[in-house]
Amino acid sequence: MADVATTRLSPFRTLPNLLTLLRICLAPFLVATILDGNYALSFGLFVAAGLTDALDGTLARVLRQRSMFGQYLDPVADKALLSTLFLVLMHQGLIPVRVTVMVFGRDVGILLVAAILHAAIGRKEFKPSIFGKANTAAQVAAVAAVLLHQLTKIQWVEEFRLLALDATMVLTVVSGLHYAWLVSRRGGAPQANGLGAK
Repeated sequence: MADVATTRLSPFRTLPNLLTLLRICLAPFLVATILDGNYALSFGLFVAAGLTDALDGTLARVLRQRSMFGQYLDPVADKALLSTLFLVLMHQGLIPVRVTVMVFGRDVGILLVAAILHAAIGRKEFKPSIFGKANTAAQVAAVAAVLLHQLTKIQWVEEFRLLALDATMVLTVVSGLHYAWLVSRRGGAPQANGLGAK
């Protein structure tokens, strides 16, 4: 019985998964600092969260600590953090409502399709697509640029902010359509790209 418990708890003891859990735990602190208008601290915390995202995957490969739990946890952590920040920044009037609505609409649509596929044909693996990864990168850049813009009004920061928000909208649509195309094309294939597509 003890061995079984240890096996079940082992994913929580790996360094990559601990870093991913740390990223999830940073979300409420980020929200609090943004609502308090402490954008210097919120930018620093967001950079720290980004570092954990970069490190967890690298450490999983280097330390050979990849796990199915980690594969599910990592995109969940990204979505929890980014979705929360988009909502809060929209509430603060720093991100347009249309951008947040598009991001949430795509994510909800993908989650619904993934749930249907899992229930209907038992598909459990949802690898990220290249467009999904690009969309996540654009969202990260947009949040970082919006926070940085509250610290400095330098022209290049403003231009980068607008570019990142535009890229987020475009890649949200493209990645959503690409995911729908993959689902319709692969039909009953054992794997589908998309859910982890951040």
